[in-house]
Amino acid sequence: MLRTIDLRGRALSPADLTALVPRATVAREEALAVATAVVHDVAERGETALREQAARFDGVSDHAIRVPASHFDEALANLDPEVRAALEEAAGRVRRGSAAQVPAPVTTDIAPGARVHQRWQPVRRVGLYVPGGKAVYPSSVVMNVIPAQVAGVQEIALASPPQSTHGGRVHPVILAAARLLGVDEVYAMGGAGAIGAFAYGVPSLGLAPVDVVTGPGNNFVASAKRAVAGRVGTDSEAGATEILIVADADADPRLIAADLISQAEHDEQASAVLVTTSTDLADAVVREVADRAPRTRHSARVAEALRGEQSAIVLVDDRETATAFSNAYAPEHLELHLNDPRPEDFVHAGAVFVGAHTPVSLGDYLAGSNHVLPTGGQARYAPGLSAATFLRPQQIVEYDREALRAVHEAIVTLADAEALPAHGEAVTARFEGDAQATT
Repeated sequence: MLRTIDLRGRALSPADLTALVPRATVAREEALAVATAVVHDVAERGETALREQAARFDGVSDHAIRVPASHFDEALANLDPEVRAALEEAAGRVRRGSAAQVPAPVTTDIAPGARVHQRWQPVRRVGLYVPGGKAVYPSSVVMNVIPAQVAGVQEIALASPPQSTHGGRVHPVILAAARLLGVDEVYAMGGAGAIGAFAYGVPSLGLAPVDVVTGPGNNFVASAKRAVAGRVGTDSEAGATEILIVADADADPRLIAADLISQAEHDEQASAVLVTTSTDLADAVVREVADRAPRTRHSARVAEALRGEQSAIVLVDDRETATAFSNAYAPEHLELHLNDPRPEDFVHAGAVFVGAHTPVSLGDYLAGSNHVLPTGGQARYAPGLSAATFLRPQQIVEYDREALRAVHEAIVTLADAEALPAHGEAVTARFEGDAQATT
């Protein structure tokens, strides 16, 4: 089911390492073309386009796209008490984790009378996407909403696909989670169309454009974010999920197999990769996967993901090569099953899970971290979703007359060097008639 790539005895560059386990690049390229067309359709035709897309992709029609208050009330009333308790616990943990992500304002005294204040301003309005195709993700409501609230966002809108099995409504557990967190602007719309609706607005629905769009999804949702980038801010392109596990000979093959399968059940394009120096461990994991995968609920989906080109067991000579492979691949989720994990060596990953008792599933729900993370190698340069996603660093500059006088000549010199004399003249104007001014 999982192919094996043997890199032992080979000296490879980071580019070589990455190419050996390609991601589903063709699928991503196709998704971008489709998603861009869908976004443009919503921008041009608004609600009409959304309803046509719902009929085509979700199998629903004549549904209430903007969720009425009665749907929230009904969903919360029918929410399983154990699910409610779990969501409330998750919300509390994520809120504590998110609070640490809000920087304190800082004032720097550059010189006497010269100050620069650094503050972090929340965006005014955000659109949060919660997937609902092959699974239902109330946890993603928590992961999107809590950081936005902690950041101080004033207006929060949420979208999730209409469910044909629920009469075209958003899944009731997602609605209940939204109500628990105080979100009452929710839209039954999914995929790339939802991202386009957030970016451009849909006046007939009372949906105003947002400033930032966030949330996980499939490759179409990730590609739609790329299509609207520049018009709105976005988080990282959190597409089909990825897990990379680095393990040594002492790791437990049962746990590794369980964790690979846990992420493979998300999507047929999910990536599941094990990197190890131990052939015995690799063989044991293959046996465990073969035993466990057919018995899991989404066995067909898991099998498709694990036999795809994006999944593999990679054999390496040593810890250094395993680290280099991981850093070149830059996984969404990185698990370290190592006697000496040294997480500081693994610099490129959306989130790092250290030790046998810290599975990705913990981060998906109750670790207090966020599960909306960069995929497709973007962890090399992009962060996961956090309160900082909704904050803009802003500098406030304040100089008094004498502080400006102290840099007057230097400003004029640099302005003249750049052939922008009016810049210097704007400063000089403040000292005209002053005997101490430099002319």
